Amino acid sequence: MKLTKYDFKILSVLKEDARASLQEISAKVGLSTTPCWNRIKKMESMGVITGYSVQVDPNLLGYNESVIVQVSLDNHSDETLFEFGKQLEKIPEVIEASLVSGDYDYYIRIAVKDTRDYERLLRESLYKIPGIGQTKSNFVLRTLKSSAVPLPIESAQG
Repeated sequence: MKLTKYDFKILSVLKEDARASLQEISAKVGLSTTPCWNRIKKMESMGVITGYSVQVDPNLLGYNESVIVQVSLDNHSDETLFEFGKQLEKIPEVIEASLVSGDYDYYIRIAVKDTRDYERLLRESLYKIPGIGQTKSNFVLRTLKSSAVPLPIESAQG
């Protein structure tokens, strides 16, 4: 299925408010509810829509700092990469992790309460993962934009 301008409009509405009612989505998109519902279901079955989630303000949960950690591994075997990823999944403060190109192997974003909490996390969790060679940490001073996926509505074909 090739996505149309209506599909991109639906995705835009859902991205803004995943709890929007079918009637609200339909009104904003300019379709009646049945075709709108069919498009949503089709995008779900195709895997375009992979789920619905809740956005949580980390500050209100006490996680006032965000740290970007770049990690290099000593070894790049499939087993080491797989095991490193499994260990990262067990650390709840890790909110994003990507295998990247460049000087470091991984880009990891971590939410912590403060610098002492980050030091604790390094000691108790991150540095206990076998295979870590080098790390570089940067505290985020301010987030200017945060968005998971761009939706190029104007380039969609209708």
